[in-house]
Amino acid sequence: MSRPGFDNEEQVLDYMKRIAVARSGFSSFLALEPVRCWNGEAEIVMKVRPEMTQHHGFAHGAIIGLMADNACAWAASSAVGDVVTGSYTINFLAPAKGTTLRSKGSVVKSGKRQVVVRADVWSEDDKAEPVLVAVAQATIVPTGIATSKETVEVTS
Repeated sequence: MSRPGFDNEEQVLDYMKRIAVARSGFSSFLALEPVRCWNGEAEIVMKVRPEMTQHHGFAHGAIIGLMADNACAWAASSAVGDVVTGSYTINFLAPAKGTTLRSKGSVVKSGKRQVVVRADVWSEDDKAEPVLVAVAQATIVPTGIATSKETVEVTS
């Protein structure tokens, strides 16, 4: 179930960094760091900055939602190519008190018209064990737009 148009995960990570992050104003502003994007799985890391928090100092729910959404979309894209989110549901489990957020998405079922994906979002800090702060499920829709290592070379 490797991403169509790419030979290995390194090519996909390069594509995600240069296209999915660098060309997305929001993802670029947040400095998302793709760690994994292959075989129906994705992992993303982001440092939490003060402007990303709510009045109690925890990472804002919208930021946690973004991490879940992107993990789901990127996991789906690793299976079917270019995608957009159709919908997602998120459950917040604990305050995100750490300095880093990590989201991990995995494809539950992949089809031609939709991909169902699950994601976990963790709050991490050097001083404590990671805390599971949210779980999400998403319906991701393939766009039918082809991307490949050649796209990365041409658009870089």
